Amino acid sequence: MEKTGIFYSFRSAKTAQQVKKIAKLLGGEVETVDVDIATSSDFMKFTNYILAVPTWFDGELPTYWDEFLPSIEDEDLKDKQFAIFGGGDQKGYPENFVDGIGLMAEFIEQRGGKLVGFTSTEGYDFEDSLAQRGDQFVGLALDIENQAALSNERIEEWVKTLKKEFK
Repeated sequence: MEKTGIFYSFRSAKTAQQVKKIAKLLGGEVETVDVDIATSSDFMKFTNYILAVPTWFDGELPTYWDEFLPSIEDEDLKDKQFAIFGGGDQKGYPENFVDGIGLMAEFIEQRGGKLVGFTSTEGYDFEDSLAQRGDQFVGLALDIENQAALSNERIEEWVKTLKKEFK
């Protein structure tokens, strides 16, 4: 497997815990990158990506992703693979659960990137999500607020899938 870049905000404590678990389980060459200070050069040097994209407010991308994405919007992401994960609150925001994952997936696909690491929607209780395609999410949905006890198992299964799908 080629070197993998995990992009997330180093200021997010919950996400940092999840990234540590993912990086340890993934093994191999993994580099964590702070999206708050990343450049397009930092981003473009990988073939495999894991993007941590929590959903903020009523289905929005976090500010740091909104500020970073314009720096890569003209890049060709063909031949690059992206796995996206993020947190949401399916009880507090059931009408836009993990929409951030869906927004990021759309951005990546519009630039030719390939999405990997789809997961089942089974076991979640929400009304709508931009991250949902059929009976799957376009990444890993985590709900630390309501289903924290399921997170480790979900991460472990997701990483097993990524090991098979990443180049």
